[in-house]
Amino acid sequence: MKPVLALVGRPNVGKSTLFNRLTKSRDAIVADYAGLTRDRHYGEGRLGSREFIVIDTGGFEPDCTEGIFKEMAKQTRQAVAEADAVIFVVDVRGGLSAQDHDIARYLRASNKKVILAGNKAEGMQDGPQLAEFWELGIGEPLAISASHGQGIRGLVDLALADFFPDEEEEAQPQPEDYDRPVRLAVAGRPNVGKSTLINTWLGEERLVAFDMPGTTRDAITVPFERGGRDYQLIDTAGLRRKGKVFEAIEKFSVVKTLQAISDANVVVLLLDATQGVSEQDAHIAG
Repeated sequence: MKPVLALVGRPNVGKSTLFNRLTKSRDAIVADYAGLTRDRHYGEGRLGSREFIVIDTGGFEPDCTEGIFKEMAKQTRQAVAEADAVIFVVDVRGGLSAQDHDIARYLRASNKKVILAGNKAEGMQDGPQLAEFWELGIGEPLAISASHGQGIRGLVDLALADFFPDEEEEAQPQPEDYDRPVRLAVAGRPNVGKSTLINTWLGEERLVAFDMPGTTRDAITVPFERGGRDYQLIDTAGLRRKGKVFEAIEKFSVVKTLQAISDANVVVLLLDATQGVSEQDAHIAG
């Protein structure tokens, strides 16, 4: 089994940038916008012959009791429960915050291995900005820059230290095409129940399902096994008519959805039976 590393932190500290760096991908949408990531987002990373799973999570507000941030917090708690080690990401340039303290308190009680990653720390390895994060009681803050790749190898070495012997194992051969998981994407207009459908298939609240259009911002891939066969279920952002897409974030979401559809082996187009087939449904189908 590959070790699982969960990225946890308050909104907009660079978790998705770090996820993309660790997985050598651009699977997670990155923008200077708090609350962009909402679901658990899985990816595969490799350092030498060591392979691992990375979970990107939304901005964590442990004490939030209502609205979509409550649902996001549930997703983060589940990621921590699944993880073998947690990388707690903080923003060195932004400084220590009360929310960082709240998250640290939660992680200390989780009994998980926690590595404190001080992101956006270009040129601050020995500065007072980094030193203040000792207050969190997590241990020594490790200076990194997810956007520039600084300190990443040391971070991964520390996170994986308990899970691999000193000698590196031989790299495993890549699977043949017939061993690769079947990719099934669920597409449709906003708020037709795509996340709810996938949660029903999985039998758990794996994705944030909220009665608000635009809840899903990214294309979220969920590993799934049934009858001895591996699948990847892909929840996509709702597709609106082109003339109604104004925000840059939504434009990014549309691009990710179209990429997911293109890469999928099977696409399920989900409709709202109470509204019938709309012009946009027909456009997506065509």
